[in-house]
Amino acid sequence: MEFANPTDAEIRGILSRPATVAVVGCSANPARDSLKIARLWRDKGYRVIPVNPELKPDALIAALGERCYPSLSALPEPVEIVDVFRRSEFVAEIAREAIAKGARVLWCQLGVIDLAAARQARAAGLTVVMDRCPAIEYRRLF
Repeated sequence: MEFANPTDAEIRGILSRPATVAVVGCSANPARDSLKIARLWRDKGYRVIPVNPELKPDALIAALGERCYPSLSALPEPVEIVDVFRRSEFVAEIAREAIAKGARVLWCQLGVIDLAAARQARAAGLTVVMDRCPAIEYRRLF
């Protein structure tokens, strides 16, 4: 299957409507791109909830002022956007959790590609953005 990302207008729409974003693979390390992008989402008016199975449950990511959760299913509230900073091998499970959580967008960062997971998410009604970075898309589209 050939994968086609949403149109520029659809991506602009995602980036224009502040919502709750779960950043999966979010690091507490300020040098990591995941934290930089989490801050970008927050600075653009989004609520950001960090998710990282490798951090202690309920670890506080001070830079965001938010507790970190081990999985999407552990989040106590719904999210609209799931931004993935994990390796491609983890995307299928994250997509299943995003579907179960009722997310409307699955956004996979640069180099994060799983076509089967993209098909599964789209079949469940999610918009899927793959192999793209929100920071680059903001600069390109606004």
